[in-house]
Amino acid sequence: MKTAIATVTLSGSLPDKLQAAADAGFDAVEIFENDLIQFSGTPRDVRQIADDLGLHILALQPFRDLEANPGPIREEKIYYVQRKFEMMHELGTSRMLCCSNVSPLCINDPKRAAADLNHIAELAAKEGFTVGYEALAWGRHTADYEDAWNIVKLADHPALGINLDTFHMFSRGNTLECLRDEIANDKIALVQIADAPLLQMHDFLQYSRHFRCFPGQGDLPVVEFMQVLKDKGFDDYISHEIFNDEFRASSAKERAVDGMRSMIWLEEQLQPQESQEAKPEVTDYEFIEFAIEGKEGDKLIMMLEALGFTENYRHVSKDVGLMQMNDINLVLNRERESSAHQHYKRHGASVCALAFTTNDANASLKRADRYRMRRFSNQAGPGELNIPAIKGIGDSLVYLVERSKKFRFFDIDFEQIEGVETADLGLKRVDHVAQSVSNTEFLSASFFYKSVLDFNIDPAQDLPDIYGLVTSRVASSPNGNVRLPINMTEARQASPQRFIQRSQGSGVQQIAFACEDIFKMAAQIGEQNILPIPENYYRDIEARFQLPAEQIEKLKAANILFDRNDDGEFFHCYTREVRGVFFEVVQRVGNYQGYGEPNAHIRFAAQAYLNEWNALLTL
Repeated sequence: MKTAIATVTLSGSLPDKLQAAADAGFDAVEIFENDLIQFSGTPRDVRQIADDLGLHILALQPFRDLEANPGPIREEKIYYVQRKFEMMHELGTSRMLCCSNVSPLCINDPKRAAADLNHIAELAAKEGFTVGYEALAWGRHTADYEDAWNIVKLADHPALGINLDTFHMFSRGNTLECLRDEIANDKIALVQIADAPLLQMHDFLQYSRHFRCFPGQGDLPVVEFMQVLKDKGFDDYISHEIFNDEFRASSAKERAVDGMRSMIWLEEQLQPQESQEAKPEVTDYEFIEFAIEGKEGDKLIMMLEALGFTENYRHVSKDVGLMQMNDINLVLNRERESSAHQHYKRHGASVCALAFTTNDANASLKRADRYRMRRFSNQAGPGELNIPAIKGIGDSLVYLVERSKKFRFFDIDFEQIEGVETADLGLKRVDHVAQSVSNTEFLSASFFYKSVLDFNIDPAQDLPDIYGLVTSRVASSPNGNVRLPINMTEARQASPQRFIQRSQGSGVQQIAFACEDIFKMAAQIGEQNILPIPENYYRDIEARFQLPAEQIEKLKAANILFDRNDDGEFFHCYTREVRGVFFEVVQRVGNYQGYGEPNAHIRFAAQAYLNEWNALLTL
C-alpha cells in the first residue's frame, strides 16, 4: 500500500507537517492550499524540503467551485486554475483535486458541469496534469459520488477522473455498488480515506470539519471500501484527509504516527483470514504499578490499606513493595533510579504502569513494533525478570507479561516480608481501570488498545457531569477480563479535567475491584473513606426499581449505589479521592456487564460537591 497524508490533517507549520509525515513513514503528502499560501518560502522550497525528506508531493488541493458557473465567474475560475498550474509545476506535482461546487450561483446542469470539467481537464493535460472531481457531501447540486461519476463520464476526458473520499460517501449513506460495478481503476484520480463516528447530523459541513478521524477510530465502513479497491486490483496511493479539532490542537508528530498506525491496521484487516498470523491475546491484569513518594504516596497507601491491602512483599534488590490479595497485585515503586520516579516528578503519586498478561509476549512485542510503539527496558539485576514495556496512555507504561504455569513475577523478583501475612479481606480481582485523557488524546488512546492490543472498543457514550458532558468509551480484551473505560471532557471543571489538571496529564483516575460481599467491604473501608451519596438518590432508585424499604436503608447506610438490567444486578461504592485518584468496589450479580452508567452522574456530583466542601474548609 502506497501511503499519503494531506497536510490539513496535521498541526503546525508546513515544514513541521512534512517532517512529521516523513518521520511516521508516509510515502507522499497532499499539499493543502492554505498551508502553501501561509508558507513564507516558495513552492520550489516546499518541493526541496519534501525531496530531502523522501516525500513525493501527491497533489495540490483543493480547487473549489470550478464547474457550472455563470459566464463571468467561469472565466475567473479558468484564469485562477491556470495561475495555480504554475505553482503545481514548481511543487513538482501533477494531480489537482476539484471539489463539487457549493456556491448558490452554481447552475444545476450536469452537462454544463461536464463541459466545464472537460475544458479544465484539457488545459491540465497540456501541462501534464490530471484532475480529480470530488462530490462534497454538502455540494450545491452534486453531493453523491455516483452523481460526480456521471458528470466525469459525461465529460469524457482522459485527464479527468473521480476522487473518492470515504467521508463524503458514507456520511450521505452512499453504497459501494457504483464503485464496485462501474468505476475503472484508471478513472480513480485520488483516494482519500477518513473515518468518523456515526452521527445523525444534517449539517455535513460541520460533521466533516469537526468529526473526521483516522480509519479504525470511527464507525464508517472504511474496511469494506478498501476491500472493494483491493478486489478491483487498485494499487495507487491511499491518502488520509482528516479535519479534526483534536488533531489541529495536538502534536503533528504524534498524529502522523497515529495515521500510519491506521494504515497498518487497514492493511491488516484486508489480509485473507487464512494467511493472517494468530494475534497474541491479552488475557488479564498482572499488576498495577504506582509511583509512590512523599506525603501524597502515604495518603494513597493509607487508602489502599483501608481497602484491606497490606504491603506483604518486598523487591529483592530495589525499593519496591507489593500489595497482594487474591488475584490483585499492586506494585509500590519508590525506587529513585527508575521510570516510576520520573513519572512521579512529572505527575505526583499516581499509577505509572499497567501490566497485562499475554499468551505470547514475543508476538505482542513484535506487534507493538509493527505499530510503531516505543519500547522501554528495565534495569533488571542478576536473576531478575526483565519485563518488556511499551509506551501507554500519557506518560504511563504498559508491561506485557507471559504468565508461567510454574511461577509468577513476584515469585522471582519479590520476597515475602517476614511476619506479614497475605490477607483475604474480600477483594478478588481487578474489575476495570478507568483512564482520563485530554480531548486531543481520546481517539489515539482508544485506537492504541484497538490496534496494538487487539481490544474491542465500545461505541462512545455521553455521561452528564454537573459541569458538562463526559464522553466515555470502553476498551476490553477479547476474553473480557481486561476492561478499560476511557473518559474525556472539554468541560474544565468536570471530573476527568480536574484529574488531568491535578496530575498534569492523562492517566489512571479510577481502579475498580470486584468482591463477593460489598456490604462487608463498605463496613471495612469505613464511612470516613467512602464517597457520601445524596439521600435523594435512594428515593429515586426505590421508585425506579421498587426495592424493599429495608434494602434501601441498607444501601443508604453504606453509601452503595445500585443498578439492574435484564442480565443482572450491580452494586458499587467509591472511595474519596486521593489527589484525584479514587477506587471503586463492585459486586456483580448474574451476568451484568456494565459499569453502573446510570449512576455516573451521581458519582460526578458527589465528588464535585465534596471537593467544593473540602476547598471551603481549607479557606
